[in-house]
Amino acid sequence: MLTKITKAVTKGAATESMALKYLETQGLTFVEKNFRIKQGELDLIMMDSGTLVFIEVRYRKSSKYGSPEETVTFQKQKKLLQAATAYLQNRGLTDRYPCRFDVVAITPIAQKPSFSWYKDAFSAF
Repeated sequence: MLTKITKAVTKGAATESMALKYLETQGLTFVEKNFRIKQGELDLIMMDSGTLVFIEVRYRKSSKYGSPEETVTFQKQKKLLQAATAYLQNRGLTDRYPCRFDVVAITPIAQKPSFSWYKDAFSAF
């Protein structure tokens, strides 16, 4: 029997896979996924016409408690910025590419996923 944590990890991986496929159909190129540091994690890292894109994937079964994109709070943005900075330093990419932060929000509509893609959802400054 799967534990709650295992189910959440499995659901998260499936959601990220759906977002990855969706973004590839939109012309983005996969670079890496699930880059982790103590302060946070980058779900997807992709290239979009020479821009390195850090993508936060959010899923909600319903909007009863808010939309998926509303869960990307200022605190979450700070963690993503820290993780992106660490990623750039770790990979030797500082000042090599323009970067942006996108959010992909996924909600089920009639048993099919609905995607909302927010390009440049927030900035580092």
